[in-house]
Amino acid sequence: MKDLNNKPLSIKQYLVVGSMLFALFFGAGNLIFPIHLGQLAGANWIPAAAGFLISGVILPLLSVLAISITRSKGVFDIAKPLGTGFAIIFLVMVHATLGPLFATPRTASVNFTVGIKPFIPDQYVQLAMIIFTGIFFIATFLLAYKTTSILDSLGKILNPLFLALLFIAFLLAFLHPMGNAASQSISSTYQHASFFNGFLEGYNTMDALAGLAFGVAVVSAVNVLGKTNPKSNANATAKAGFISESLVGIIYIVLIWIGATSLNLFKISNDNGGTTFNQFMGHYLGSTGHALLATLMTLTCITTAVGLASAFAQDFHQHFPKFSYHQWLGLNCIISFVVANAGLNLIVTWSTPVLMLLYPFAITLILLSIFSPLFKRNKIVYITTIIFITIPAFFDMLVSMPPMISNLTVIQSLIKIEQGILPFANIKMDWILPGIVGAIIGLIIYKYKK
Repeated sequence: MKDLNNKPLSIKQYLVVGSMLFALFFGAGNLIFPIHLGQLAGANWIPAAAGFLISGVILPLLSVLAISITRSKGVFDIAKPLGTGFAIIFLVMVHATLGPLFATPRTASVNFTVGIKPFIPDQYVQLAMIIFTGIFFIATFLLAYKTTSILDSLGKILNPLFLALLFIAFLLAFLHPMGNAASQSISSTYQHASFFNGFLEGYNTMDALAGLAFGVAVVSAVNVLGKTNPKSNANATAKAGFISESLVGIIYIVLIWIGATSLNLFKISNDNGGTTFNQFMGHYLGSTGHALLATLMTLTCITTAVGLASAFAQDFHQHFPKFSYHQWLGLNCIISFVVANAGLNLIVTWSTPVLMLLYPFAITLILLSIFSPLFKRNKIVYITTIIFITIPAFFDMLVSMPPMISNLTVIQSLIKIEQGILPFANIKMDWILPGIVGAIIGLIIYKYKK
């Protein structure tokens, strides 16, 4: 397929695509997890940040490139070489994770924890959260019911204002640091293998999954600009992605550093960074700046929630047409409301094992898709690789379960056997070597058959 536009894209066009990528990947969770990582890593914040940038910045960009290279329309197409059944299961798991089970309710719970909770007396927090999340998801449903350009225009205005306020706080943090990051205490899990722990913490952003689910919007935008050839489309997407992901990466590095310096004044938060982000903003901007942040964050989070909810409803209606788009949308918003009121801690606690299972599959499919031109997207390479990573990924999920499950005698026995056999099991990266072996076997079979 030839390009409709053979001329190089202009800087303005790259910025337009880059802003789409930024909006796709940056949400409320992207603010709290880096700052929490900084608190956990302390003096080891640099290697932890390096790991976080790979899973939180590079992988999401690669997921969009995978969509471009394979000319896929979303999660289903990316997994289709493994069969329709597997593709449907993977689509349901990804959209359930990004939708009503974790990411969509998190837009409301993080927003409430960071922006609203500091202004509410303790005895009224639960009631306030019910009211806030109820209004939040009613607004989400109404805006997603029939999306208009108003929401896009709102996002174009709000996001720059939100980022401007954030960068003012960053500047103040550099001019008047809360402490010396290099001299802060290191939590037990980050005293060793801080790079890999940072890499795993990046799973919480869910951005690699978001790239697979929504990356087609970015690829389509590049197509509209005339780059219709898969190779030139991927090249243009990569350049635009470098612009947006550089900004995301800078924000992450600063937040991780701030998290480490905050240990000089504040304790490690028990809500995955929500309280620390609160304390940081209050320390530098005071109550007025905090109130402005809360307002902007609420509005920007609604635009994120609308995008997640509408994408969930569209994909589920396409593959399960018995229910209409609006019925799937309503179900999503109702479940998201219930889950959001369970609290941010509970959402993160249960999302972690799911992400530990999903991410090895997502990373494998992303890499196979990127290198698929080398083996013509032959399904045998996909099948052997996925078979080899399935058991390690399942065990990583078991290890990450809440203690009431992971501490069961039978599960502990299975985990000990697995950790005695597979390399890197103690750092939850035991799926990598089996995945490489599976890919090599698949490639050998492909070459032999060819």
